[in-house]
Amino acid sequence: MPLVALVLAALVLGLEHLLQVKFGWMGIIAFVALTVGIKAKNTMIGGIGAVILVMLLAQSG
Repeated sequence: MPLVALVLAALVLGLEHLLQVKFGWMGIIAFVALTVGIKAKNTMIGGIGAVILVMLLAQSG
């Protein structure tokens, strides 16, 4: 179990670093809002984070 948690933490940190490199601070804020919204089961915060990420992805493509 600790190995799975360590691998997941490394994966999340890697994804967060990739978002910061590609999308800057707004990508990090959106990712954090999405994860907090999912963990807290708050659809408004999760939805805001998802919308910001989609807007960033649409802008870069």
